[in-house]
Amino acid sequence: MDPLRLYNYLATARERIFDGVRPIEDSAYRREFGIGLGSLARTLHHCRGAEIMYMRRICGERGVPRVVSPKDDPEVTSGDALAFPDLELSWRETASATLRGLEEATGDGWMRPERIESVWEGRAFVYEASPADFFSQLVVHEVHHRAQAMQMLRRLGVSVGEIDFSTLMFLPELPDG
Repeated sequence: MDPLRLYNYLATARERIFDGVRPIEDSAYRREFGIGLGSLARTLHHCRGAEIMYMRRICGERGVPRVVSPKDDPEVTSGDALAFPDLELSWRETASATLRGLEEATGDGWMRPERIESVWEGRAFVYEASPADFFSQLVVHEVHHRAQAMQMLRRLGVSVGEIDFSTLMFLPELPDG
């Protein structure tokens, strides 16, 4: 697996979500649904914040995660999430940093598990994980929440089209017929 190619797929599929969200009103972006984290605003803000946190691990942070700014907080509320234009711009900056971080991290230690300290729901714990493990989580986490975002968009009457890996990466232009 090529992490840079897989991240390129995430970014390409994410563009389809952005295309679907861009034309909707802020009230629809923040509308609460009975799906996942509740709103497009919270779901997308959460995914971007989580990407930042996973990349910190991939790039060597091993202690208890440090406090993040509200702009980067993956646990933000729908009302406090960045407005979509700000989120889109911030995520493009995050994506550039992610690509740089992945280029640097995919060396000898990529598969080597290390001791990680963390906190979950107020409880401290220690586990072992490699940068590759965190990248796998980054990918499957976004795919999981992207499916929720697509469902919310469908309920708003917006379709983002086909975003399967093979369609976006092997067949960028489908043949007529």
